[in-house]
Parts: sequence; C-alpha cells; structure tokens
Amino acid sequence: MPLRKAKFETSSGIPIDRISKPISSPDGAAPDAGEYPFTRGIYPEMYRSRLWTMRQYAGFGSAEESNRRYKYLLASGTTGLSIAFDLPTQIGYDSDHPMAAGEVGRVGVAIDSLEDFDILFDGIEMAKISTSMTINATAAILLALYVAKAKKQGADLKLLSGTAQNDILKEYAARGTYIYPPSQSMRIVTDIFRWCAAELPSWNTISISGYHIREAGSTAVEEIAFTLANGIAYVEAAIGAGLSIDDFAPRLSFFFNAHSNFFEEIAKFRAARTLWAGIMRDRFHAKNPDSMKLRFHSQTAGSTLTAQQVENNIVRTTIEAMAAVLGGTQSLHTNGKDEALALPTEEAARTALRTQQIIAYESGIADTVDPMAGSYFVEYLTSELMRRAEILMSEIAGIGGAVSAIEAGFYQERIAQSAYEFQKKVETKEAIVVGVNEFVTEELIAPETLRIDPELEARQTAAVRRIRARRDAKRTNDALAEVERAAKDGENIMPRLLSAVEANATLGEISDALRRVFGEYA
Repeated sequence: MPLRKAKFETSSGIPIDRISKPISSPDGAAPDAGEYPFTRGIYPEMYRSRLWTMRQYAGFGSAEESNRRYKYLLASGTTGLSIAFDLPTQIGYDSDHPMAAGEVGRVGVAIDSLEDFDILFDGIEMAKISTSMTINATAAILLALYVAKAKKQGADLKLLSGTAQNDILKEYAARGTYIYPPSQSMRIVTDIFRWCAAELPSWNTISISGYHIREAGSTAVEEIAFTLANGIAYVEAAIGAGLSIDDFAPRLSFFFNAHSNFFEEIAKFRAARTLWAGIMRDRFHAKNPDSMKLRFHSQTAGSTLTAQQVENNIVRTTIEAMAAVLGGTQSLHTNGKDEALALPTEEAARTALRTQQIIAYESGIADTVDPMAGSYFVEYLTSELMRRAEILMSEIAGIGGAVSAIEAGFYQERIAQSAYEFQKKVETKEAIVVGVNEFVTEELIAPETLRIDPELEARQTAAVRRIRARRDAKRTNDALAEVERAAKDGENIMPRLLSAVEANATLGEISDALRRVFGEYA
C-alpha cells in the first residue's frame, strides 16, 4: 500500500489540521479523537497515519477458485482477506451430506477439511495478512482449521491477526444459520474468548454484527440497539464464565452496515461508539481504554443494490463507503455492482476495491480526523440516535436481555415490522428507489454474471470421501470422541477441535459430535 502523505493540504495548498475545532472555541468543545467516549474516533491520528483495512468479501466454488480470487484481490491492492463460506459449511454439513445438495460452493467457498484450507491459503502467508471469516455456528471449527493451516506454514500464532465473526445471537434474530440452542452456542463463544486470550492474543474473538440485522430490514436505531444489546450479552456470558473484563474486551469487534442515508449513517457510527464506551466503563467497570473502544468493520448495504440498472449500484456503494469512512470505520468491504444478481465477477470486485482506493487517495476525506464533527445536523442526528437506541435497549433489558428478547421473538418482530413499513413506502413511492419504482428503463441486455461450475459439487463430494478413505481412522475417531467428551464435561472445546481437524476429521463430523451433546435448535 502506498505511504500516507508527509504533508496534508488541499489541492489549492490550504493546510489541513489534524482535527478541526469550532472556530469560536479554539480549544475544542468535545473530547479529542482517541479520548473517551471516542465519539470522534478511537485513534488520535485516524487515517492520517494508517488507512482503514480494505477488505473484499470473497469466496465461491472450490478452494482452488477462491484462492485464485484472493491472489487477484491481493495483487489489486486489497489489504485484508474476508472469506465467504457456502451454506453447508455455515450450518455444519459436509459437501456429501444430503442437506448440502444443490448448495455446495454456491454462496461461498466449500470447506470440508484441513485439505481444503491447505488449498485455500496456498501461496498466501497467513502471518502477513489479516483475515476475516464470516462464520458463526461453526466459527470454532473454522478457527481451528485456520490455526492448523497457520501452524503448517510456521506462523507465530501470537501474531496471527483477523476475526472470526462468531456472533451467534444475530443468527437467531435475523439470519438463520444456527445449529445449537442459544445457551450451548454461547458456551462455544466464551470458549473461543478464553482460548484466544491465551493462544491468539492478536485475534479478534468476535465481530458483533449489526450488518445482518440491517439487511433483514431494521432501522438504524434498531441496528445500534440490537447490536449493542447483543454485545452486552456476550460480555455478561464471558464474565459469567470467569473471564476478567479487561482480559477479553480489547479483542471484541463490531460489524455494521453502511446504508444509504448518508448523514444518518455517519451519525450512527458516532452514536454506537459513544454508547459502547459508556457501557463498558460505567456498566462493566472496564479500566483499560482499549476495552471501551468500539472497533468496527463495515460493509456497504447489499439490500440497497438493485438488479435493475446495475451500474447505479456503483454510485450507491460509493456513497455508503464514504459514510463508513467519515464515520470512522477500521475496516471496509465495498459490494460489487452485480451482487443483486450473483456473486461478483472479477471486474465488479476490482471496481468495488478501486472505489475504496479512490476515496482513500483522491478525495481528501482521510486527511483530517472526523471532518463531520461540528455539523449541526450530524451532531443532532448523533444525539437522537443515541437517545432512541437507549430507549430500545431499555426495553430489551426489561425483557431480560438479548437472549431472552430473541427467544421471545422481540427482535424478529421489530425487524419484520420495520422491513414491512419500508416496503410499503417503496410501493407507494414515498421512498424512491432509482430504476425500480421511478426512473425506470427497459433493459435489453442482462449483464454477464459469475457462474459456478456445475461439476463442482461432484468433485467436492468425491474429494471429501477420498479424505475419509485414506486417513488414519483410529486417530480421527479418537479425536472426535475427545471433542464429544470435552463438550459433555464443560471443558474448553478449542484444543480438542484443533486436534480433530489436524487428525483430518471433517467439519460435518465435528459438528455432529457437538450435535450429539448440545442438540439442535428449532
């Protein structure tokens, strides 16, 4: 990545200060960036010293195909990998399971075993790249696979950086790729917290996600409130498991949607950061400032993309990406223009990445810290979003917290109602979606989209069966028995999962071992 500027000034030569302050109050009326409650940003220099991590969420078909896409993105200037897994991988089935039929490699890469991870990261030095894995119900298994592959590369695990999403609560509320009941799933989450604190200190143990809540139809207020309420539940679970707040909280991270209402989104990020700082300091009595910092990844909104006039999606993504940067994101993924139709083509992925790079290097947005501060409108929106989110979080607390609220269907009902209200506005043209309900044109030529090889499923199925046939069956079965025993005995399952994947147990077999102990959620 090119170095940041040695001298910050506009195109006309006007000097740019590190951080702007009210002209009438030279000392500034609000705490600086890097200072509690971090409204203006979690680092004093923000992007002047280091740009956000530019990720492109990618993964499709086989490990070989995804490996080629990752190398292409890295060569194009992406600074972090973000792995998409197919549906069977997300819900704990091997590619040859009847439930996987028709879904292998469709919405992400198919991963059955360590052999797939060997191929996925072939030629990519894991110690030198930050990797985000969007995985939840099977997050512990995928983390074990990642660590096993890094060990084979000789990487120093203490320096391994990245994130496993590991946010199971939003699966029950908005997305649906859960396996085990909530309480057992929370047990796995806290096992990951504890194990990573000792073994992977640079790894983000969770990415508490508002993204999928917003994609399901929530408002910005609901995205803040539900996400932070889930964060509170994870912190309480970790403390209940005997962890000290300042031992695990610095590695918590968040994942927000960068939606289309430009100023509201900027204010949303500021509001969430401020609220979380107060929660961690005042409710959980964190002492380490890093425990109070809301570090977040953002992704432009897939739900705003349209199949009609797909080129318009480049404009939508640019606006949303700018909102994320002006809101102080630490990491960003920009969607491809064609994602309302299919997984992005290489050309669409490159354009999406170039969007971030143009914002970073040509717009001047990154030259000063928190350029939107002092805007009456942004400050008003920040205050209102905080107030309304706090009211909703109080409702959740009254139900008994996030887990109880999800089990009672409270989240689901609120999100469904918000989605319904928005759709009504679209249908009555109270809300205009360009190219969909206004400014409509007849499109004669459909854009070229990415196609998944129809032979992939047969090849992946054959590959996983070959692994089972040639491995040391006793070693594998013993390792799986240890996973089951650890789950029953309340022992941390992570060391056993690592041993199992190193013994060539498959993801589906490990998931089944845990299903036998934890059951399945319906």
